[in-house]
Amino acid sequence: MNIIFISSNSERARKLALTKVHIVLLISVLLLIIVTVALSLNFISLRYADRIDTPLLRAVLVNPQEERHQKIQTHLQDNLNVMASKLGQMQAQLLRLDALGERLAESSGIESGDFAFNQMPGQGGARNDLSAEELSFSEFSLKLQELSNMLDERTDKLGALDSLLRHDRITKFVMPSEMPIETDWYSSGYGYRIDPFTGKRAFHEGVDFTAEVGAPIKAAAGGVVIYSDRHPEYGNMVEIDHGDDLVTRYAHASKRLVNLGEVVLQGQKIAEVGNTGRSTGPHLHFEIRHKDKPQNPAKFLKKPG
Repeated sequence: MNIIFISSNSERARKLALTKVHIVLLISVLLLIIVTVALSLNFISLRYADRIDTPLLRAVLVNPQEERHQKIQTHLQDNLNVMASKLGQMQAQLLRLDALGERLAESSGIESGDFAFNQMPGQGGARNDLSAEELSFSEFSLKLQELSNMLDERTDKLGALDSLLRHDRITKFVMPSEMPIETDWYSSGYGYRIDPFTGKRAFHEGVDFTAEVGAPIKAAAGGVVIYSDRHPEYGNMVEIDHGDDLVTRYAHASKRLVNLGEVVLQGQKIAEVGNTGRSTGPHLHFEIRHKDKPQNPAKFLKKPG
């Protein structure tokens, strides 16, 4: 490339020849100048932003930096708010897990003091700075979400286990397994026997426990009193409904201590032994009926005779 310079003061023209090398150098210098000016302006806008009073310069240099900084801060604050919300949810889940852990320990018979549910488990190990890596924000958010999902899963499983254990405990309390009277034997068993009044073979639908008049009669399990009155054959009688069509009957009592509709607990005193109704002497006639069909009490009681 040739560039010719002509001057009015001189009759002789001057010629300047530019090669490709000259052009490349010229472009490089121009680019360097542009980059230097841009970096200088950026430095000035960051270093002396608070000292620039000229509206024009402030609009050109400072405002773009402030806008970009504000956008970054807004984005970070939004992410922090999301993470704070997740952290609050996880804290609530941990409280639920602590409560579940204490209930499970109680249901299983383990003392809750053996497990410190409100304390972090001990951790440790040798320090290794070479393999240590810092988590990025996205990685940290992903780990937080994974931990939250694990807490949800553990809570569901522990909740189901807690329900099973609680159902098992409730079943034990409503199952007529407690002896209704303090004795280890009965005077007349369940099944066919010779009727003491007729002398004929007859089916005995319960068991008889011989005891002194006034001896306490206890509920074999918790339930609701569905009968507490005098019966023409059973004398003073109490019936307790334990749910699932399971009923216990306590007959020939001298005194009834519970009323119709009353809720009783397992082992609670409900009557006293007597000799009322169709009876040859002081005793307790005890029956267990399922769907109004007699059952052998020996299959339920802890201490059958």
